Amino acid sequence: MFIRDVAKRDAEAIAGIYAYHVLNGTASYDVDPPPVEFHHDKIRRIAAAGWPFLVAEVQGRVAGYAYVTQFRDRAAYRFTAEDSIYVDPELTGRGVGKALLSALLDRSSAYGFKTIIAVIGGAEPASIAVHAALEFTEAGRLRRVGWKHERWLDSVYMQRDLEPQRGAG
Repeated sequence: MFIRDVAKRDAEAIAGIYAYHVLNGTASYDVDPPPVEFHHDKIRRIAAAGWPFLVAEVQGRVAGYAYVTQFRDRAAYRFTAEDSIYVDPELTGRGVGKALLSALLDRSSAYGFKTIIAVIGGAEPASIAVHAALEFTEAGRLRRVGWKHERWLDSVYMQRDLEPQRGAG
């Protein structure tokens, strides 16, 4: 497995992976997959901010992707990021998500983020397990906040500090 920075050419593969999860899973609360242009814009937006956006490749194929964005847009949140990780459904259970998250944590720390928040839609057990394996702890649960696939879904919040919290900077 090779982990690298995202490139414009990855948008189509990313759109395909995300579309699968939108249509078949509960990690995303989107109900219709966005077009590839949405992913082009997301790649540009995240790159412009300087935030990490990573792709895992297996045998030359995009196996998954992960990125962070600032948790909320207000200035006081500038040291807190929210992660997003999606893995090709044919390659789940092979360590792709864990490798991406591990690399994402390193890059997020290097950027200057101090805390990472995971908002896990559908309280997905696999996502909770990957985050817990990398020392995230549950910070809360919002019950019955999403309606998808004809059922109510919880969102689990998990959190990991990247370094001891002292002061800003």
